[in-house]
Amino acid sequence: MVSAILNKACKKWGWIDSVPYIRKFNESNQRLRWLTPEEVGRLIPELQPHTRYIMLFTLATGLRGSNITGLEWNQIDMQHRIAWIHADQSKNGKPIRIPLNDDALTILRKQIGKHQTRVFTYKGKPIEKAGTKAWRAGLERAGIKNFTWHGLRHTWASWHVQAGTPLNVLQELGGWSDYKMVLRYTHLAPEHLAEHANRLNGIVAKSVAPDNVTKLKAR
Repeated sequence: MVSAILNKACKKWGWIDSVPYIRKFNESNQRLRWLTPEEVGRLIPELQPHTRYIMLFTLATGLRGSNITGLEWNQIDMQHRIAWIHADQSKNGKPIRIPLNDDALTILRKQIGKHQTRVFTYKGKPIEKAGTKAWRAGLERAGIKNFTWHGLRHTWASWHVQAGTPLNVLQELGGWSDYKMVLRYTHLAPEHLAEHANRLNGIVAKSVAPDNVTKLKAR
């Protein structure tokens, strides 16, 4: 976060001449916590409608909480089924183009007419933060432990990989600038390697064909 602020202060605002070096600590190997469809099914009825819609929109798009709560209608083109996050709103400082699937469009249609500018609201006012006390209470009632709002983005990514979405496509969908970030999900779909492993099918078999085995025994 500090690095992001300094980069913006230098490159965008011109407040400083250069960005000082900040040594980063290695990230921990902590397991990524994601929800199963069954857990999501338990959680949905425990949430108030406005929180439920934001959660489901996150699972449909993979957007970060701040990008969703700050989403405005002028960032959405429902006819062409896309939304976009401006460069100054994204974590990597680049604009993100978000394709909207049927689930996302269904949720958006339910928000039409609630506010002139912002998409997601509560009692007529824009929602400023996701993952509130009410969200945590819903998790507790649903019996879901060790889970945070950001885990919804991990859930979206995990479901994509399990459904066969290539990692390079997932990187673009999620707006990650570093490919290492999507490699965290590789273990969820090891079958994607099977296709490439099978390209060597037959080579070993030919090497140990019956005739060759007989020659080896003779030696």
